[in-house]
Amino acid sequence: MAKSRTTFFCSECGYESTKWSGQCPACKAWNTMVEAPSAPARIAGTRGKGVPLAQGGSAFLAPSERPVTIDEISIEEEDRTSTGFGELDRVLGSGIVRGSLVLVGGDPGIGKSTILLQVCRNLALQGKKVLYISGEESLKQIKLRALRIGKITGPLEFLCETNLGKIAEVIQVTKPDAVVIDSIQTMFIEEVTSAPGSVSQVRECTNVLMQVAKGEGITTFIVGHVTKEGVVAGPRVLEHMVDTVLYFEGDRFASYRIIRSVKNRFGSTNEIGVFEMREDGLHEVENPSEFMLDGRPEDASGSVAACLMEGTRPIMLEVQALTSRTNFGMPRRVAAGTDYNRVNVLMAVLEKRCRLELSQYDAYVNIAGGLRMNEPALDLALVMALSSSCEDVPVDTKTVVFGEVGLSGEVRSVSMAEQRVREALKLGFDRCILPASNLRKIEAPAGIRLVGVRNVREAIGLLKAE
Repeated sequence: MAKSRTTFFCSECGYESTKWSGQCPACKAWNTMVEAPSAPARIAGTRGKGVPLAQGGSAFLAPSERPVTIDEISIEEEDRTSTGFGELDRVLGSGIVRGSLVLVGGDPGIGKSTILLQVCRNLALQGKKVLYISGEESLKQIKLRALRIGKITGPLEFLCETNLGKIAEVIQVTKPDAVVIDSIQTMFIEEVTSAPGSVSQVRECTNVLMQVAKGEGITTFIVGHVTKEGVVAGPRVLEHMVDTVLYFEGDRFASYRIIRSVKNRFGSTNEIGVFEMREDGLHEVENPSEFMLDGRPEDASGSVAACLMEGTRPIMLEVQALTSRTNFGMPRRVAAGTDYNRVNVLMAVLEKRCRLELSQYDAYVNIAGGLRMNEPALDLALVMALSSSCEDVPVDTKTVVFGEVGLSGEVRSVSMAEQRVREALKLGFDRCILPASNLRKIEAPAGIRLVGVRNVREAIGLLKAE
């Protein structure tokens, strides 16, 4: 028998070395080298016509007969399939692509398995053959969850297995249109001697699934566990190997869920999908703006409505700020839903340019609804909310604010201002405070009054004039 050799892998970039080092020589990350047995040559490399997936199994991938030009490659409409969720299709880029490999990550209990089971049901209703493979739940547990989301009909089959060699043989025999692997951390290859979930196992299992997806044209969804830092557990090369990386966000104890794409080879990474968790599964929220503004208080200081862009979609949300005199020498700053350092910068701008003594106040900033936003257009709304709370003057509930604030206190223009104004008008707002440079480029639609400001002093002046 061949002697097993221990190597070290970088959990960030996948760099392999025979010696341990404190810093990865490739990506320069510290304390990321992980010890793991190396994979045998027949798994890690390829020789001949394909990659053997199990003992005695056949090859899946064959080399191309000849190179082709771009004009010889045909793209058909059938290459994209709807998931049955308009919000998820938006994030994926108008549907799933045939033969793509999609990684879905998120906190425990956030709804990863639930939405994938609903996607499988929708695909089965379209006549697609779907195979759901679980390494964490038994068939009875899956059925209990399936009964909760509704009746399942169509060619949808289930399998409980963790041996990827057997799974590959089942896929080769059944030849489904879509496969769900729940989850990649529970899968293992017998030829790799490390435990399931280790760097070697996750890397090699993903490599085999990628070859199956590309070679057979099978759409594959992979569920990935996340670490305490919120990233997918395993080597960072896992995200490089797949075509699309989706993250579930939101508080697991709240009803909303947000799907965000951080990598997408077939669409934009700026789109988000909003869902609501109910007793019968996840339901898409077609109007997130109305959902985020639900329950907004009236005549309360420190509350400002803002309009931000997520990809091509405008989203209205509520920015809340609370300032109170500090009892200590060092005032406290808390930011939930936005960048903490950006809040400190904007408070310094207010103190320097508008003479607001915010250094004597504790400041608490929150984006209502649990969204996390870092778009520059949020700056002016944060400034208005902080000023409103400090002066104890409420902002008109029918006013929406957006704009970027510079260190000199100037209000800079933002992109897609016209779409933001239309979204505000659709939700009943009658006044919009925006950068003066944007005001010159758009026409005010009937029913809403546009007010352009050049700096934060003018914006706060509008607040005091109310």
